[in-house]
Amino acid sequence: MRHADAKRLMIGQKTDHRIIKCLKTKQIAFEAFWLAAMRRLSDDAVMSALANTDLALLDVAGMAAADRAAIAAGTPGLMLMERAGRAVADAVGRRVASGASVLVLCGPGNNGGDGFVAARLLAERGLRVTLALAGERSRLAGDAAAMAQRWTAPVEPLSGLQPGAFDIVVDALFGAGLSRPLEGAVAALVAAVNRSGRPVVAVDVPSGLSGDSGRSEGEVVHATETVTFFRLKPGHLLQPGRRLCGTVTRADIGIAPELVFGEARPPTLFRNAPALWRAAWPRHDVETHKYRRGAVLVVAGGLAGVGAPRLGARAALRIGAGLATIACQPEALAAHAARGPDALMQRALADPDALARLLAEPRLSAVLIGPALGLDAAAGEAVMAVMRAGVPAVFDADALTVLAARAAGLNRLVGRRGAPCVLTPHEGEFARLFGTIPEIADAPSKLERARRAARSSGAIVVLKGPDTVIASPEGLAAINTTGSAALATAGSGDVLGGLVAGLLAQGMPAFEAACAAVWLHGRAGERAGQGLIADDLPEAVIPLLAGLAEEDGLVEGDSVAGG
Repeated sequence: MRHADAKRLMIGQKTDHRIIKCLKTKQIAFEAFWLAAMRRLSDDAVMSALANTDLALLDVAGMAAADRAAIAAGTPGLMLMERAGRAVADAVGRRVASGASVLVLCGPGNNGGDGFVAARLLAERGLRVTLALAGERSRLAGDAAAMAQRWTAPVEPLSGLQPGAFDIVVDALFGAGLSRPLEGAVAALVAAVNRSGRPVVAVDVPSGLSGDSGRSEGEVVHATETVTFFRLKPGHLLQPGRRLCGTVTRADIGIAPELVFGEARPPTLFRNAPALWRAAWPRHDVETHKYRRGAVLVVAGGLAGVGAPRLGARAALRIGAGLATIACQPEALAAHAARGPDALMQRALADPDALARLLAEPRLSAVLIGPALGLDAAAGEAVMAVMRAGVPAVFDADALTVLAARAAGLNRLVGRRGAPCVLTPHEGEFARLFGTIPEIADAPSKLERARRAARSSGAIVVLKGPDTVIASPEGLAAINTTGSAALATAGSGDVLGGLVAGLLAQGMPAFEAACAAVWLHGRAGERAGQGLIADDLPEAVIPLLAGLAEEDGLVEGDSVAGG
C-alpha cells in the first residue's frame, strides 16, 4: 500500500533553475520542467481541479506522499494498514460464504502487511485462511512486521501451493511500486493462480502490474477485483491494467484530501467523468439563435470521401452546434447535398481563396479538418490555412498526417494561432506526428506520451484508444473509461472530431470540450452496443444529452471495471 521508491518530484516542490541543475537524470529534469509549467494553470483551472479531487488520480510517488502526509498529520501507519486490510477482507467477504477457504499470498513489504491484516480479520469471521509469505518472516520490517506478529496461525512458504484448492485468493504480494518483473517461485505461483480460475482479490494493484503505466514486464496476476486506497492510480485505468484489475474498489482509509490537494498543489490527473466538465457545459437561454449556439465548418476533400466529413458535421449538430457547413471540392458538392441532413450546408472550394474567405467569416465558431481530406497539395494548403486561422480547430485523420511533415515546427504553428487547437490522433497517427521526438516516443506510459505531446505541441492532445487520454499543454490530463468494442468501426473517430468541434463552437473550453466529447462518445457506444455503425453514433448521443439536462447536466453512474 505504501511505496518507498518514489521516483518523481511532487507538485509543490521548488522547480527553479537551481534545483533543476542538481537533478541527476534527464528524465527527472524533464519532469521538473513540466511541473514548473503546471504553475501556469489559470485560477479557474485550479479551482475546477480542486472541486474534483474525488476524481483525481495519484501516481505511485503521489500515493506515497499521501501516506506520509497522513502519518505526519497524526494518523499512525499501523492504523492506515489496519483499515486497508479491513477493506480487503470486506471485499473477500462479499464474494464467498462463511466457512469458505481463502489463500492469502503476502509479499515482503507493506502490501504484505495489508495481507496479514486481511487474513487475521477473515479468520476471525469464520473463514478457513491459509497464509503464505514470499521470503522469511524475520525479514519483515516496520508496520508489516507488527501486523505479522498479530497473525498467530502458521505461515506457509510459496512452494507447493495449489491455488485451485481454495475458494478465493488474495494477492498481497507486491504493490504498485514494483519496478521489476516477477521472477522464480513468485512468477510460477502467479501463473498457477491465473490457471486455477479462482476469483482473485488484489491489494492495491495486481502483482506484476505497474501502478503508473498499467503495463507489466512479465507474469502478472489477473484479478477479479482490486482494492485500492484513497485515490486510483493511472495503472488502474490504462490498458491492459484496467482489464487485469477487474473491478476496482476504492477504499477510504482515513487520508483527508486537504492533506494532499490544495491551491498550491491542485490535482492535475483525473478519471474522465461528467463532474470534471460539469461547470463548463454549454447552456443556452431561450433567446438564443443558431449563431450563438455556434457555427462549425468541416473542411472536406473530394468525391472519394464524402461520408467521413458528413459524420463529423452531423455529430457537431447533434451535440448542440447551431449550424454546420461542409466545405469541399466542387466535384463533391452534389454528393454532399444529396445525402443530407437537410440542416447541413455545403460550400464549394472553387478557387484558392475560397477557404480563406470561409475561415474569415466572423460568425464562424469552430473548424474540423481531416476526415477524408486527402493528402495532396490542396489538402496541405487547407491544413495550413486552418492552422493560421484564429478560430478553435480540431485536427483529425488526414490533417494529422499532413502536420506530421511539419512536426518540428508544430509548437510554433499552434502558438501563433491565438485560438484553441485540439489534435485527435489514434496510435498510428500519434507515432507519425510525435514518433521522432525522443522524449515523447520514449515516455514510460501512454499517459506520459500524451502529456509530453501536449506540452511539446501547445495543443490539447486526445490520444485515442480503449483508454483514451486527454492532455493539455498546462499539464492537466484525464483518462477515459467509457467505450466498448462496438466503437471499433469505420467513421467512429470522425464522429468524435465532430463532437469536440461542436462543443468548441458553443464556447466550451478546449480541455473540457475534449473530455466531454470523449466521455459521451464512449458512453453512446456502450449504449448502442453490438451492430453499431458510425452513422448511429450522433443519434446515440441524444438520450445522453437529455440526461445532461437533468440537474444541470449530469448523468453520473459510470463505474470503473476491467474489460
